[in-house]
Amino acid sequence: MNDCMNHTEITFAREAAVGILTLNNAGKINALSKQMIGEILHLLEAVAADESLKVLIIKASGKHFCAGHYLAEMIDAGIKEYKFIFDQCTRMMMRLHDIPQVVIAQVQGIATAAGCQLAAWCDLVVAGEDARFSTPGVRLGLFCTTPMVAITRAIGRKAAMEMLVTGREFPAQEAKALGLVNRVVPLDQLEDATRTLAHQIAEASGFALAIGKQGLYAQADMTDAQALHYAKHTIAMNNMAEDAQSGIKAFLEKRSIEWKNR
Repeated sequence: MNDCMNHTEITFAREAAVGILTLNNAGKINALSKQMIGEILHLLEAVAADESLKVLIIKASGKHFCAGHYLAEMIDAGIKEYKFIFDQCTRMMMRLHDIPQVVIAQVQGIATAAGCQLAAWCDLVVAGEDARFSTPGVRLGLFCTTPMVAITRAIGRKAAMEMLVTGREFPAQEAKALGLVNRVVPLDQLEDATRTLAHQIAEASGFALAIGKQGLYAQADMTDAQALHYAKHTIAMNNMAEDAQSGIKAFLEKRSIEWKNR
């Protein structure tokens, strides 16, 4: 995978099996413009196809993670233009779940509206103590219905309703208590804490991680019986994989494992 793609609003780098996507328009609080959404979609396709990458970190330049949609593109246009923006954004959010890599949001400052949605759609969230999450669209006459989908699934109906109808900021520790955030760390430790988590995850078989991520989202809305039926067949097939057989044998023989990611 080429680490130097021709992007203007994001950057990409890698550390071994960990990719790092940076929202890179701090002057606009890393707002999700049409350009940025398109660039993220393009990069996600390349990441998905790179079997050497196991984890993707999404972080942001400047003091804040993401202010949501670029509102200057949301006025004085027609329904066709608005549908394009939200269609593209929805494709981007769904792709975060579809790619085989585990995706970690590294959040500082504000994660607002679609920025909160972006964090919520990531598989894991590490937040600095200064992070704040909100869906303030209701105050602008534009209810955050697309962020609502991710947030409701992350924190449940009652908490999501409060976030959506009040538009208030939820500080990092409160967001963690609700289940929107996995870890809260001092801001000066945010970078290292996220990297440590990413590299810890990347120690596992990329094949197993991909199966596990797909399985978690596939079974989440099933009944208990359906989920267990799905899971038992998935784990049986997983057990046939080269990495699974090698890993079990290495454990029993008390030796190190070398993953083949297949």
